[in-house]
Amino acid sequence: MFDIFHQYILQKTAGKASLSSKERKMIQLAFIQKKLRKKQYFLQEGDVLKHHGFVCKGCLRMYRRDAKGQEFISQFAIENWWIGDRESITSGKASKYNIDALEESDILLITKDELEALSKKIPAIQTLVQTVQENNVIATQNRIHAAISFSAEEKYLDFLQTYPDLFQRLPQQMIASYLGITRETLSRIRKQAVPFK
Repeated sequence: MFDIFHQYILQKTAGKASLSSKERKMIQLAFIQKKLRKKQYFLQEGDVLKHHGFVCKGCLRMYRRDAKGQEFISQFAIENWWIGDRESITSGKASKYNIDALEESDILLITKDELEALSKKIPAIQTLVQTVQENNVIATQNRIHAAISFSAEEKYLDFLQTYPDLFQRLPQQMIASYLGITRETLSRIRKQAVPFK
């Protein structure tokens, strides 16, 4: 798992940073390796999240349920993506979200304090954290814009273009939930839409 994470660091820092053997050891000591079975929870509503999760293999989703039990998916995470409830991990408050594995998954876990400590000691981690935070802000802005201004067809086409690998790995119902449309609407759009080239 750590080889995957080390490659991810080099990719995200655009080759501007390298890792010494001492720094690689520090990273390995700070992270915990965890395997999740399909449908196993990483976080359940009401619990306080203690660790950021980095996905080495597999697919996870973050979602909430309404009073009727309907799911609203806010995030997916596949290989080389982070997942976690930032509000819970930052504030120590109980999470309003569930996070579970859609596939058998291998993840690396790190506490907020450990990540901050690594950022101070290892320049590559500091650059990585800054890059990931910037990318998250941009992704959140784009998601909000799509949610409030795109038609159902535009949401579908945007999802296809932004996450082509995800589309093949997820059930239609989950994609519809993430897009904020019904499964029937998604089926109709898929039949009518012209895919991006």
